[in-house]
Amino acid sequence: MKKLALALAVTSMVSGAAVAGGHSKDVKLGIALGFTGPAESLAADMAAGAEMAISEVSNSGMLLGGAKVSVSRADSTCVDAAAAAAAAERLISSEKVDAIVGALCSGATISIMQNVAMPQGVVLFSPSATSPALSTLEDNGYFFRASPSDARQGQVIAEMLVEKGYKSIAMTYTNNDYGKGLADSIESNFTAAGGKVTINSPHEDGKGDYGAEVGALAQAGGDILVVAGYLDQGGKGIIQSSLDAGAFDHFFLPDAMIGESLTTAIGADLNGSIGTVPGTDSPGSASYIEMFTAANGAAPGPYSDYSYDAAAMTLLAMQAAGTKDSKVFKDKVFDIANAPGEKIYPGELAKGLEILAAGGDIDYVGATAVELIGGGESAGSYREILVKDQQNTTVRYR
Repeated sequence: MKKLALALAVTSMVSGAAVAGGHSKDVKLGIALGFTGPAESLAADMAAGAEMAISEVSNSGMLLGGAKVSVSRADSTCVDAAAAAAAAERLISSEKVDAIVGALCSGATISIMQNVAMPQGVVLFSPSATSPALSTLEDNGYFFRASPSDARQGQVIAEMLVEKGYKSIAMTYTNNDYGKGLADSIESNFTAAGGKVTINSPHEDGKGDYGAEVGALAQAGGDILVVAGYLDQGGKGIIQSSLDAGAFDHFFLPDAMIGESLTTAIGADLNGSIGTVPGTDSPGSASYIEMFTAANGAAPGPYSDYSYDAAAMTLLAMQAAGTKDSKVFKDKVFDIANAPGEKIYPGELAKGLEILAAGGDIDYVGATAVELIGGGESAGSYREILVKDQQNTTVRYR
């Protein structure tokens, strides 16, 4: 049973965030995302989502008997492992954070976990790191992710390609843990279903010219080009070069290629392309979109909802454990995220805190219909995307 040994007293209401160096009972979360790099356009809404959950908890005055919650941001980049580790080291050693929400990209997340978070005993909760390698990474119980593994995304992508009649695909992937893991998953699932992968080749981010890569892809041929890259650098460059050369005019866009910046950059030539991104049509999703839009004046981008959930689950686990100590509260994350218990949705974090303080059980459903499975994994589901009128539209959920 998910019970607290002692009920926590609820003290004075809190508004706003605490300053660094506040009362010892106060909590500080780090947000380590790729604010610069090949997926930088996603980071702002993701950080805003996490900070919405943090403010909701802090303003309730119900966390750990009235603890305030403050935030410190750090740029984990996306593909620079050393910079990611340095950013996390600063958060822990200098900013004295109690846990970290991040990172955005899988390589950065692996670097932070192996070099900083696990050795120092600090929980790392990623909203968006999807590499299958994270499923078996040694983490001593300190790593969690809100989004599903690309082992599952590869299955979904293969199913979509087969259903839509594609017999052969050319594929390129960003040359890192995320890209290689996703490309391998797509290839194994698509070939098992009878499809042919004509080429499966890496590309680097940050180049000015992708003519050579596109030339090799065009020579191999295929009914569609699968671009398992990043929307702000390499993936965008591959698509634009393909269009300029007349090599491909129809693309499959996995999760890190879904975002407004790509549809804006490519324009109408991207219409008709298809893709996938984690998402759900649950009641919590609708509530989150409404909350975010009211607070920010626009609907949230990809992974913003997963960031809200990652921050919320981190703080709720602290409440369940009665401490902000990662070494202790890490063992409560699965308890608050799964049944049994009162279901908790976006905007109901105070309710969840109150139930936990009284020794009760919660089942955090959140914005993304959270269900954690073994190894800190999320089961998850996906939105099937169609680019129509230069917008990423949702066709269905899988």
